[in-house]
Amino acid sequence: MVGRIPVMDVQPVVDLGRQSAKATVGEPFPVSATIFREGHDKLGAEVVLVSPDGIKQAPVRMERLVDPVDRHRAWVTPTTTGAWTFEVHAWSDPIATWVHAAEIKIPAGIDVELMFTEGRLLLEQVRASLPKKARAEAKVLAGAIEAADDTTRPAEARLAQLLADDVGAILASYPLRELLSVSGPYPAYADRERALHGSWYEFFPRSEGAVQDPTTGAITSGTFATAAQRLDAVAAMGFDVLYLPPIHPIGEVNRKGPNNTLTPGPTDPGSPWAIGSKDGGHDAIHPELGTFEDFDAFVARAGELGLEVALDLALQAAPDHPWVTTNPEWFTTRADGTIAYAENPPKKYQDIYPVNFDNDPRGICREVLRVVRLWMSHGVRIFRVDNPHTKPLQFWEWLLAEVRRTDPDVLFLSEAFTKPPMMHGLGSVGFHQSYTYFTWRTARWEIEDYLREVSSESDHLMRPNFFVNTPDILHEFLQYGGPAAFKIRAALAAMSVPSWGVYAGYELFEHVALKPGSEEYLDTEKFQIRIRDWEGAEAAGRSLAPYLTRLNEIRRSHVALQRLRNITIHHADDENVLVFSKRAAVSEAGDDIVIVVINLDPHGTRETTVHLDMPALGLEWSDSFVVHDEITGADWTWGEHDYVRLDPGHEPAHVLTVRSPA
Repeated sequence: MVGRIPVMDVQPVVDLGRQSAKATVGEPFPVSATIFREGHDKLGAEVVLVSPDGIKQAPVRMERLVDPVDRHRAWVTPTTTGAWTFEVHAWSDPIATWVHAAEIKIPAGIDVELMFTEGRLLLEQVRASLPKKARAEAKVLAGAIEAADDTTRPAEARLAQLLADDVGAILASYPLRELLSVSGPYPAYADRERALHGSWYEFFPRSEGAVQDPTTGAITSGTFATAAQRLDAVAAMGFDVLYLPPIHPIGEVNRKGPNNTLTPGPTDPGSPWAIGSKDGGHDAIHPELGTFEDFDAFVARAGELGLEVALDLALQAAPDHPWVTTNPEWFTTRADGTIAYAENPPKKYQDIYPVNFDNDPRGICREVLRVVRLWMSHGVRIFRVDNPHTKPLQFWEWLLAEVRRTDPDVLFLSEAFTKPPMMHGLGSVGFHQSYTYFTWRTARWEIEDYLREVSSESDHLMRPNFFVNTPDILHEFLQYGGPAAFKIRAALAAMSVPSWGVYAGYELFEHVALKPGSEEYLDTEKFQIRIRDWEGAEAAGRSLAPYLTRLNEIRRSHVALQRLRNITIHHADDENVLVFSKRAAVSEAGDDIVIVVINLDPHGTRETTVHLDMPALGLEWSDSFVVHDEITGADWTWGEHDYVRLDPGHEPAHVLTVRSPA
C-alpha cells in the first residue's frame, strides 16, 4: 500500500527485493526514490541503513535531484560484511513548509506576526524533542524563539535570526517528521573489499618452470614447485590475485593438439578445460603438477607474498572423466546413443562433455558443492567460474547461497561473455564479479558509454572486472597497435574500474593471432606448454612489467581508484582522447582526486584541449590547481580548460592527482 507520503521506484532493488543489491564494506552506494505529495507543502526524506545484527544506523538525509523531477538520493556506506537492509523514510516537513512561506510573506508584509507565531511554535516543538545532552542546541533555539517574539526589532532582522546557519543546522539534524511513511526494508549484501577491487594475474602452472630439451625438443611440464618461483615476480608487479586455469587431470580421449587441432602428438598436454582422466576428476590434481601437499605449499607461498589464489571452476568433463562412468545420467545422450560433446557452432569441443543439470539436479548439486568445499579446505577463497551462462541460474543461486551461508568471504568471478540479461542475472543471484565487454570497447564514445553503464546503471547487479586479454581473447587492437596499444589498454583498465586483470604474456607484448580475423593466439597456451624468457625480456627492455607495476602502485595509493561508482566523464576536443576522473572522500583533510587522460590512438600523437567539469572535482569553475603526473613525475597548473599532448610512442596517458590549489 502507498504511504501517506508516496515513496516509489526505490533503487537499488534487485528482482523486486528477492535478491540483494551489490554492496562492499567501505564503499558508499546510492539509494534513490521518487518521493512527492499532494499540494504545496514541503517534505523530507532520509535513508536508514540497518546492519546485519539489526541495528539501525544514523539516518542520512536525501537530497532532491534536479533531474528527474521529484527524485531523491542519499549515499550510505556499510561498515561490516553481511546482509544489510535499508529503508526510505519520507515525511511532511512543517519547518521547510514554514520557511518557504515566511521568506515570501514576511518581506511582503503579509501575515507577519502570524508567521512568526507559527515559526515559534515549530521551534518549541523541536526544542522539546531534543535529547538532554543537546544543551548547546537548546540554547540556540531559545535565542531564535526569543527573536521571533521580539516585536521591537524589524521583521527582516527577526526572520534572519530564525534562518541563521546555526539554527538551520539544528533543524536539519532534528527534523519534525509528520505523516511519516516508511518504504522497505530492501536487501543489500556487503562483501569483503576484494570483491570490489583487486589486480588479477593469470598464468598456467604447467608453463612456469617448464624445460625444453634442446636436442629432442621434448618439453617437461612445470610444477607447483617451479611455478612458485614465479610468484615473487607477480607480487612485485603489485597484483593481488593469482588466477590458475584448471589444475586437474586432463582427458586423453579426443585430446586436442596445438592450436585446437584434432591430431595431437603423443606428448601434447591437451586443454586444462578438458577435465578428467583415469587419474581423477575435479577433486584431483594433474600428476605432472604435483600433489595436494605441493598445492598447499604453493597457496601458502602466495599468501606470504600478499597474493590470493583463485582457481578455475569449470563444470564440464572430458570423455574419460570418472563421472562419465559413475554418473552417465549427468550428461546428454544423443539419438545414436553417444554422449553429446560441447558445441558453440561453428566451434566444436570434442574433448569436452557439458553437464546436463536436468537429469539429476540434486546429485549434481551435491557433487559440485563437495568439490568446491574441498578446494576451499585447501586455501582457495576465490573461484573463477568458466561459462556459468551455460548452466541454470537456479543452480548458481543455490550453490552461491550455500557457500555464503558458511563462508561469506569466498568469492566467485563469472566468466560469461553473453547477453546482458544473463550477465546481470548471474550477478543478481550471487556472483561477486563479472567479466565484461571491455575488450571490445575501443572507440571513445563506446568506452564512455560503457564506463557509465558499469559504474551507475548495472553497478547494483554486477561488479566489472576489466581483463585486458585472456587465453581466448586477443583483440585486433592489440594485434596491430604495437607496444603503445598494450600501454593504452592497461592504463584504461587499471584506472577506470576497481578490478582489472592480465593474462601472462601481456607484458611481453604477445600479439600474433592464429589467423587474420581471429581473436585466438597463435600457438595458444590453452593447448600447449609455453616457455617464456621473462628475465631476458626485462634485461633487454622489452617488457611492460615496470609499467604494470607502476599502474598497480598508483591503484594501491589512491582510494578513488578502488571505488566503482565515482567516475565522471569529461570532454576533450579530439575524439581520440578520453578524459575521466575519480574522486573519493578520504578524511577531513580533503578528497582523493585522480584525473586520467588517454590517447586512444596507438599510432599517432594527439594534441587537444580537455574541458573539466569542475564541480564534479569539488572545485569552483574559476579555480586553478596543481596536478602531478603519477607516470612521468611532472607537475602542471590546471583549470577548467587544459592543453594536452600525448605521444603514444613515449607515454599515451596522463594519470594526474590533484595536489593543491595553485
